[in-house]
Amino acid sequence: MSIWWSLHLRREAASVPLARRLLIGTMETAGVDPDISYDLSVALSEACANAVEHGGDMACGGPGSEAYRVTAYLDGEKCRIEVADAGPGFPGASAGRSRPQIRPAHSDAEHGRGLCLIQELADHVHINNKPGRGGAVVSFDKVLKWREGAAPLMAV
Repeated sequence: MSIWWSLHLRREAASVPLARRLLIGTMETAGVDPDISYDLSVALSEACANAVEHGGDMACGGPGSEAYRVTAYLDGEKCRIEVADAGPGFPGASAGRSRPQIRPAHSDAEHGRGLCLIQELADHVHINNKPGRGGAVVSFDKVLKWREGAAPLMAV
């Protein structure tokens, strides 16, 4: 059995905990180990916070620039999460060509740690610009572990 959902959210700070709570609730219902759920929820929060802060062009004011999309897939033994926005994308990366350079932030920095944190918490991370329309896509996945006594998602 698979579970997936997709949200179209406003680029507002209040959207971040909403996405996080939905993910945690989904994983809790599916029987995912709480440590795995926590890691993925922190990574999701970082990706959403980046979309809120950088994911639109306020000068354009177009309808797409005021929203971002979060999609989560729990499929068998893996969870994949994707956060896509309509902003300017990552500098130095054109869609499908090269991956943007992620540099660790200084330990006392107040910003710039999100993508590095996502890389630490997830098993595989894909960061790129959307082809054609512009914007960034951050997707990551992690192998799931199950709570004691919980079985993996199975068709009934």
